[in-house]
Amino acid sequence: MKHFTYRSLADLQHDVERLGLRNIHFESEPQRVREILTQPVMVGRARVGNAMAIHPMEGCDSTADGRPDTLTTRRYVRFGRGGAKLIWFEATAVRQDGRANARQLWIHRGNVDDYARLLETMLREHAAVWGRNNDVLVPVQLTHSGRYSYPVKSIAYHHPQVDQKTGTPADYPLLSDSDLERLEDDYLEAARLVYQAGFRAVDIKVTHGYLLNELLGARVREGRYGGSLENRARMVRNIIGKIRAEFGGRMMIAMRLGCYDSVPYVKDPGTGVGVPIPYQTPYDYSWGVDREDPSREDLREVKQFIAWMIADGVELLNVSLGCPYYNPHVLRPFEKPDDGNYEQPEHPLVGVDRHFRIAGELQRTFPELPIVGGGYSWLQKYAINAGARNVADGNARFFGLGRGVLAYPEFATAIIEKAELDELKVCKTLTYCTFLMRQKTHPTGQYPCGCPPFDKEGYGAIMKEARQSQRLAQIRTF
Repeated sequence: MKHFTYRSLADLQHDVERLGLRNIHFESEPQRVREILTQPVMVGRARVGNAMAIHPMEGCDSTADGRPDTLTTRRYVRFGRGGAKLIWFEATAVRQDGRANARQLWIHRGNVDDYARLLETMLREHAAVWGRNNDVLVPVQLTHSGRYSYPVKSIAYHHPQVDQKTGTPADYPLLSDSDLERLEDDYLEAARLVYQAGFRAVDIKVTHGYLLNELLGARVREGRYGGSLENRARMVRNIIGKIRAEFGGRMMIAMRLGCYDSVPYVKDPGTGVGVPIPYQTPYDYSWGVDREDPSREDLREVKQFIAWMIADGVELLNVSLGCPYYNPHVLRPFEKPDDGNYEQPEHPLVGVDRHFRIAGELQRTFPELPIVGGGYSWLQKYAINAGARNVADGNARFFGLGRGVLAYPEFATAIIEKAELDELKVCKTLTYCTFLMRQKTHPTGQYPCGCPPFDKEGYGAIMKEARQSQRLAQIRTF
């Protein structure tokens, strides 16, 4: 079903009002949009040159041993030249068995110089266009993919609905407390390498169903890392404490935090629409959910956790929602589902409103903590109007784009120069990028991820090959 049919900002605003959504507002004056989004933002002691951010978008294009490859460098050069001053470097595994796919970035002693060259190249290209790069902030997102690790999953606890969605047997072994404790030191070692490569900010990734995010929902886990919120937060706090003890103020700590997991969805075979996997209440699983109605958020524990993070030294927060593996409409409201997935179970504007509602509540609760908001891509050319209004109203400090930047890496340049986005370049949320990410028939086990419709030079041939490979695989199954 096609939802985005708006010919003007007024049309879009009318639909927001028709749906009774209270958290989506727009700045209609182009000059004000430019003025708001080009203002510098203080993050700790760092002065970031504007309020425009690029979310950590994985390209699935490293070499087999985790080095940035040609497409990786191309992508970050485009990001660097694009004009955004907060460039959030994508998920980088802290060890090989924590990668989400065969071509996820993975930093280790054998490739740290490759990361240094990539950072140097990106910053040099930024300065070539914008005259300086000392106001650019580049946090590196460190991750372990947990139950979504490739090729062997590592799980923290048994979540019945997620186990069902992912085909995880009920007797699948859990990571032990000792396993988790050793992993804390892997994060510290990765932070050392990130620092050696020249980065001065590190993100501890706690979102999208990966290991640290899963632990936050581990109410039914026994031992030091489950049960109480203090225990569920233990691993994240230990990692941050170890990094702080080693680097002090020389390394900024950031975090992308999933603040509402929701429940797993599957495709209804009759309608094709997403429906929740049946569950019982009280719902003792997941994070940030109302235990009596997990289709809604409950931010009480989330706020307590963020308060601890601030006390522990986190200086920048990127708010996200949902899990791409089991409820992608929560994370990224879309116009068209990725290949074989379910249709939207709600109007995409409802998902946008949820993003804005949760990020806004958290930013107002913690006004001194700069928060990057998300959920904008579906708004297409009007994303900047909503982003500017959220920043102006104190509902976020940064306007962040994710998928939209794969299509339009120079979006910040357009805002600075024209105070509007080119309708022919903006992401249409048709999920071609996700299609590529999900294809595993490439000889390396993973196709690179990008935007074939708007970056044909980089990904047109790759998309053609992936489609052909998919067709051949389907033929072989008959």
